[in-house]
Amino acid sequence: MPNRKEDWLKQAKRDLAHAWHSLEAKDYEWACFAAQQAAEKALKALYQSLGAEARGHSVYGLLERL
Repeated sequence: MPNRKEDWLKQAKRDLAHAWHSLEAKDYEWACFAAQQAAEKALKALYQSLGAEARGHSVYGLLERL
C-alpha cells in the first residue's frame, strides 16, 4: 500500500481553506461539506502515518476505529 499521507494532508488543508471561504461568503452548505471533507482527509493522513488503512467516509467512524 503506497503511503499517501502528504497527499491527504495537502488536500485536507485545501478543503479547510475552501470551508473558510465558503463560510465567509455565507455559503453554509458548502462550508459544512468542505469542513467534513477536510476532517476526513486529515484523518486518512493520520491513518497513513500510523501505517494503517482507513476505509469509509464517516468522520465519526474513522475516529472510533483509531
